[in-house]
Amino acid sequence: MKKVLAIILGGGQGSRLYPLTKRRAKPAVPLAGKYRLIDIPVSNCINSDIEKIYVLTQFNSTSLNRHINQTYRTSSFSDGFVDILAAQQTPDNPEWFQGTADAVRQYLWLLEVADVTEYLILSGDQLYRMDYREFVERHRSTGADITLSVLPVDQKKASAFGILKIDDSGKVIDFREKPKGELLEQMQVDTTTLGLDPDSARANPYIASMGIYVFKKEALIALLSENKDNTDFGKEIIPQAIGRYNVQAFLFSDYWEDIGTIESFYNANLDLTRHPKPPFSLYKADAPIYTRPRYLPPSKVIDSQITDSIISDGCILERCTVRHSVLGIRINIGAGSVIEDTLVMGSDFYQTPSEYEADIRDGNVPIGIGENTIIRRAIVDKNARIGKNVKIINKDGVDNANHENLGYTICGGIVVILKGAVIPDNTVI
Repeated sequence: MKKVLAIILGGGQGSRLYPLTKRRAKPAVPLAGKYRLIDIPVSNCINSDIEKIYVLTQFNSTSLNRHINQTYRTSSFSDGFVDILAAQQTPDNPEWFQGTADAVRQYLWLLEVADVTEYLILSGDQLYRMDYREFVERHRSTGADITLSVLPVDQKKASAFGILKIDDSGKVIDFREKPKGELLEQMQVDTTTLGLDPDSARANPYIASMGIYVFKKEALIALLSENKDNTDFGKEIIPQAIGRYNVQAFLFSDYWEDIGTIESFYNANLDLTRHPKPPFSLYKADAPIYTRPRYLPPSKVIDSQITDSIISDGCILERCTVRHSVLGIRINIGAGSVIEDTLVMGSDFYQTPSEYEADIRDGNVPIGIGENTIIRRAIVDKNARIGKNVKIINKDGVDNANHENLGYTICGGIVVILKGAVIPDNTVI
């Protein structure tokens, strides 16, 4: 794996994850209480013995850059690194990144001098666990120029992905980016060739690209150099390579979720609370997820009822009820409060006793969740201040609404409390 260089794409504006991406890049969005999305591909690389990692960033990248720098510090005696390649304007490239392929192209001058044989292209906003060694071995054993990681999907999901066809050897013979209608119907295949049983194959007759690729070094350099108008891997680079290059498919049969929308992000987090077998496990000793060490104290639970939930470090829960929820770091929840079906991201810092007392004395809302508050089916971003006797329950059943001036939005029926928002006492949402 020392001859493999990983390139993690930091993503664009992340508009479908707004307002969680209002002040941060998609890969910097907190996950599962204590991690960030970027920790998933970086940890997969480390667990796969891939130690040369570049992260390409562009939008709202300050917190992402800080997290990477504070988390993945490599030894001075190792060839490994996790380095940030930020979008920049140069005389040769006066434009910002125009797409996934263009982002890699603009740093080709650096990538092509690396002493590697393959480039592993990854997304920074997906939840899965993969041993990339198996992926790269498949690529090498088939003599491929490009290998795509794929998974079988049903018709409902298929139109959201790049869909491909393969022959009996696993070689890709057709690829279409997010086809719909008749074009989608034409891409149906017998997925028993991938090892699915007949029932599963009938339910999942499409092969979807996960947006994860292995490129032979020479192939990537040639494809990016030939036509500089091609700016996206899925829409342009991959389709044009089929027929000209040996493009292979690698079947991934485990859990994978593209964290592209508020709803998918919400569901992926709450799915982690399932017992005894969540779809994605945080507890694999042989493939841990790495993140920034914060040295927080253990959480303290005082006469509270907690059911099917994840509680992160440094929380104080006092005579409250938490059901089917994920609580992030440094959360204070007041007595009598009820948190259900909710992701609370936590806080970046603790208030000192004097700061807390000053807030109370001045009639301000302290950081955390006040007494006798009810929160259901919501996402509470970091550093939120939610007062006493508040009800965040989407009482009118609104599907979508934007009330950023009041500190919240509603996306697909999920109330999202903005980062640093102040929700006064007795508010009803």
